[in-house]
Amino acid sequence: MGKSEDQNSGIKLVCRNRKATHLYHILEEYEAGLVLTGTEVKSLRGGAADLNGSYARLEKDECQLVGATIAQYEQAGINNHEPTRKRKLLLHKAEIYKIRTKLEQRGFTLVPLRIYFNSRGLAKIELALARGKRQYDKRKKITERQQKRDIDRDMTVSYTHLRAHETSLHLVC
Repeated sequence: MGKSEDQNSGIKLVCRNRKATHLYHILEEYEAGLVLTGTEVKSLRGGAADLNGSYARLEKDECQLVGATIAQYEQAGINNHEPTRKRKLLLHKAEIYKIRTKLEQRGFTLVPLRIYFNSRGLAKIELALARGKRQYDKRKKITERQQKRDIDRDMTVSYTHLRAHETSLHLVC
């Protein structure tokens, strides 16, 4: 969960949910604001957040982030926040209704992908409307990745072997 900056857009990445793309088929993505306390913002700026096992839920026309962990800010003392509390997400009403209709269908879930600070310094979260992958889909993806890795490895070995052969020919001539 290292911090990185996207130089072109001024986005400062805080954390990413790496398992989301492995466990889900991402269908649509949404950007939402986060309602945070001061100590949570300070902790996020330090990169102390974890999205593993978290999800978003719609309750009473509001979107809530559940299960995300933002570590306590060490310098806060007794005025610290609860690390795993529910956090309100700021979405437009039309987006909430659109998401609600999708979530009512079987198999859809709302998964957080990453937390970042935009160019204006506001904390944002990228949510994805996703459908869970089957076990065989995951295995298929792993075998495809392994085959691509093997092909790339073979290509680099044959290329270096070819370069070595060319240099030996130059030495002979």
